[in-house]
Amino acid sequence: MEMEDQMESQKRRGMSKDDLISERTGSLGCVGWTIFILSGIFSALLFPFTIWFCLKIIQEYERAVIFRLGRITDRKAKGPGIFFILPCTDSFVKVDLRTVSFDIPPQEILTKDSVTVCVDGVVYFRVNDPIASVANVANADFSTRLLAQTTLRNVLGTKNLAELLSDREGIAHSMQSTLDEATDNWGIKVERVEIKDVKLPHQMQRAMAAEAEAAREARAKVIAAEGEMNASRALKEASLVIAESPSALQLRYLQTLNTIAAEKNSTIIFPLPMDVISHFIKPVK
Repeated sequence: MEMEDQMESQKRRGMSKDDLISERTGSLGCVGWTIFILSGIFSALLFPFTIWFCLKIIQEYERAVIFRLGRITDRKAKGPGIFFILPCTDSFVKVDLRTVSFDIPPQEILTKDSVTVCVDGVVYFRVNDPIASVANVANADFSTRLLAQTTLRNVLGTKNLAELLSDREGIAHSMQSTLDEATDNWGIKVERVEIKDVKLPHQMQRAMAAEAEAAREARAKVIAAEGEMNASRALKEASLVIAESPSALQLRYLQTLNTIAAEKNSTIIFPLPMDVISHFIKPVK
């Protein structure tokens, strides 16, 4: 008996969405048609009163999946607008086709490089096939929410911390394709998945901040060293030019005096040539 159940479950997994729906739709049988005809005669005899039980209205964004004696009557859902059912044999389930969004609760995930992070997200989905969403799964909305949580854990568990922080869009597309493929038999279309927030442990935040600060200081020192090297090269070239023309040094003196005078201070500098001062300096014997 257990072997037959396992074979039946494996057979169902291999069936497509249309095959599962076709399995649930079929002929009512002799007894079913008899009950259906009697129900129709009863509704016709009590027509003025039964019209209020037979006439149903659904909104533009809704569809109705009709069950007749427990079987789906048509492969296409009814609506929007007015449709009729038999009160004794028919029942229907309303399905909302509007896009639904929900937040994935924060999940503590161990990344590929053994870092614990807390990640949450948001998923947007809608019912693409009303009949499949009713016939193939007990609660399509709840099942999609649970599957989104497990998919978030499975996808992020294969990423390291650097990929998680830098490639959020790629991770969201991977989750969307995985969810869309898994919920196709449920009649669900996953339109969008977004990663909202990635929370790191406080120790990891401090370590990353210290690493970034050290990298900035290293770059600043390299830039300062390159600036000093360029300045020394410029000074060397200037000294060579001044050495070739002694009058250039005098012009530099005058330029310095002009700069000092423009600052409106009381400092007065008199440049004296070294050959003039050398006559007053006695050589040391």
